[in-house]
Amino acid sequence: MGAVHALYRDPVVVQALRSTAAATIAYVAALWLSSEPAPLTAPLTALLVVQVTLYSTLTTGIRRVNAVIAGVLIASGFSLLVGLSWWSLGLIILASLIVGHMVRVSEFVPEVAISAMLVLGVTRVADTAWDRVLETLIGAVVGLLFNVVFVPPVWVTTAGESIDDLSRRMRTLLLGIGAELTTPASVETAAARLREARRLDNDVADVDAALRQAEDSLKLNPRVKEGPLSRVVLRTGLDTLEICAVVLRVLARTMTDLARERRNEELFPPDTARALEQLLRHIAEALVGFAELVTAQVSENAATAERKLATGLEAAAAARERAAALLLAGVRDQPAHWQLHGALLAEIDRVLAELDPEHRSRRLMEELDRTTREERVRFPAPKAARRWLRGRERKS
Repeated sequence: MGAVHALYRDPVVVQALRSTAAATIAYVAALWLSSEPAPLTAPLTALLVVQVTLYSTLTTGIRRVNAVIAGVLIASGFSLLVGLSWWSLGLIILASLIVGHMVRVSEFVPEVAISAMLVLGVTRVADTAWDRVLETLIGAVVGLLFNVVFVPPVWVTTAGESIDDLSRRMRTLLLGIGAELTTPASVETAAARLREARRLDNDVADVDAALRQAEDSLKLNPRVKEGPLSRVVLRTGLDTLEICAVVLRVLARTMTDLARERRNEELFPPDTARALEQLLRHIAEALVGFAELVTAQVSENAATAERKLATGLEAAAAARERAAALLLAGVRDQPAHWQLHGALLAEIDRVLAELDPEHRSRRLMEELDRTTREERVRFPAPKAARRWLRGRERKS
């Protein structure tokens, strides 16, 4: 049952089911409203218009409809004049691409040519362009109404799971680096950790894509009451984890350089290695706690995650002081390595600073203020209406 539930939460599966339903409804509606025996243009348009989120449907639907209608008109005109042959097909494609740029359908220029070819292949000879246009409008209306009536799901949970997975991969990396501090230095092992840290960039890109989908699903969605706040919380959380991922890559590079300097020797004295291992373990747990705080959907869960993060950061701060004192003592004994030791400590400090709750609160407030200002600039009418109402209240 768990696997089936996860399957129905997958965006690809949901989109496939929604697109199939919308296209089928459009075909049935076109059979009823159109005189064509096989009005396949209607389900084609519905298939192109229906998107994963309501916001993307409304923002891209008009351009898609323009692209489809342009392709339909071109195909209808060519079928009346020259019919279908290899050279007319080439002319249709060229004309469709040119017209697509002229009607400003942006990224949907290829769909003008695709629609023209599909319509030409289905109809061969179009009686009138109006039949094709009518089918296109039926498909567009069905596609838009489908997402209005059956509101697409909110993908915040999916994005939250992606953020949580990213934090746990970072935790695994930190624990691996810490475990290797108490063993003789191996350049190959350190280089493998560096490659693992570099792969975090791809993980961040995947999470960013999931988050963009979640942000779109929050816009114009009647199910969501605090859409802007949720978007800002998730986005700033990912920004913090992305900075930490960059710092971890630099930290892994520092450890690789240390391994080259002390090939087949211990990287640090035993007490320093244990202190650093403990410090990295606390930071790893704090990263997971931070992700849990960012993705917490219930206030009780948020309070628990906040306590977990605070405990992890407090333990990490104490471990950092012990490790810093031992590193300083080690530099006095081996001054040649002071630069790498200082870099390691600076990288750890940067991660702790990014995870600090006060820093996060300031970042959240700044981002919320920026989002509010952008909304006011984008939609000035509500603000003007509020000023007018306040003026009327003062007069009365």
